[in-house]
Amino acid sequence: MKRQPSYLILLFLLFPVLSSAQEKPYPNVLIILADDLGYHDVSYYNTPDIRTPNIDEIARQGIRFDNFYANSPVCSPSRASLLTGRYPEMVGVPGLIRNQVTDNFGYLTPGAQLLPALMKQAGYKTAIVGKWNLGLDTPNLPNQKGFDYFHGWLDDMLDDYWKHTRNGINFMRENGKPIIPEGHATDLFTSWAVDYLDTQHGNENPFFLYLAYTAPHAPIQPGADFLAKVKAREPNITDKRAKLVALIEQMDDGIGKVISTLKANGQFKNTLIVFLSDNGGQLDLGANNGNVRDGKGTMYEGGIRIPACISWPGHIKPGTQSTEKLLLMDIYPTLAELAGLSVDHKIDGVSFASILKNSGSKIAPRPIFFIRREGSTYGGKISNAVVNDNFKLLQNTPTSPFELYDLTKDPQEHNNVIKTEEAKRVTLHRLLMKQMQKAGSVPWQKLEEQ
Repeated sequence: MKRQPSYLILLFLLFPVLSSAQEKPYPNVLIILADDLGYHDVSYYNTPDIRTPNIDEIARQGIRFDNFYANSPVCSPSRASLLTGRYPEMVGVPGLIRNQVTDNFGYLTPGAQLLPALMKQAGYKTAIVGKWNLGLDTPNLPNQKGFDYFHGWLDDMLDDYWKHTRNGINFMRENGKPIIPEGHATDLFTSWAVDYLDTQHGNENPFFLYLAYTAPHAPIQPGADFLAKVKAREPNITDKRAKLVALIEQMDDGIGKVISTLKANGQFKNTLIVFLSDNGGQLDLGANNGNVRDGKGTMYEGGIRIPACISWPGHIKPGTQSTEKLLLMDIYPTLAELAGLSVDHKIDGVSFASILKNSGSKIAPRPIFFIRREGSTYGGKISNAVVNDNFKLLQNTPTSPFELYDLTKDPQEHNNVIKTEEAKRVTLHRLLMKQMQKAGSVPWQKLEEQ
């Protein structure tokens, strides 16, 4: 990687730097990633039974993206895309990375170049607080992939928000050291993020903080005070929905504490805040994915469409919206561009930095792909989808027939047109097969010495 001096001149024209002598040349970056948050489980979409004022404030202070997608309908692949700028299958993570070898369907390519390592080249201090889920051992631990500091959870899901184990194993760490903290995981991650921001107060270098909550992933275990508040406010809510709403509101409360710390430390005015989810909400746990079809784990819109918003005071016009189709993997080149860095290795994402300045900007048309490899009833096989020219071809499970939808006319995916749109089916199927052939050259299990 190398700096692009000519680009920096343009960057400063597009995103003027404040005159303060203490202003850093590039923004601090805070990425907040929710886990299994439904597309409409934020109150900025006027969802009537939920209150997320702090997430809403990010959208109000900046730009809201209404067609933002996860690269997969499940955790690990989406996180791999966010941090590598690549389709997850191209870095060895087509499915979930788990501590049970017989149920593991991903192994992060050791040579993959992650976003924190890239940001360090622009002088950033880098940290992850919360969920990692991209490797449990060397060489794929957070501190080995570009993070200066790690305080959080290595594995996929928690079996209990207070006991902090998975299959009886403690995966809580501070850097490489096992820890046994007390408290609700959501509150712990908030507290640790606040602590990290305090350590960066007065630091000459910008920071890159990746705050990855496990909320509102199952098990749905909100704090008692949050649950009581929701039930008092929403007398007609079901117990299942109340628990999920309370867990989301507990996370939102934590986000508010993090933002308050940024303001108290004088960091807020030069911090770019990105809020996202790793996939759609899980319907059988009470999630609200709006009027799109289905939810987590599926290739329908409800499995891959996510809430997304970005703020940066003085640089992004408040209250703007974009309907451009973007993916988690696009965050990587966007942040690289804003940090004045060129990316000289292969990535699949595209920068949308221009949209941050002008919400009406467009990126070049492209096909986009989604994948999930899974065990259980899937038998370790894949399901996938491709969208091109607003037509979507999907195979929702490895044994399901292909389906084709015109998302312009049928955004709810009710009318399967695979029998009447043969030319579109052929075009999209060829694109999908080509993507699968490329992915077939990338191992997704650790290669053992023979």
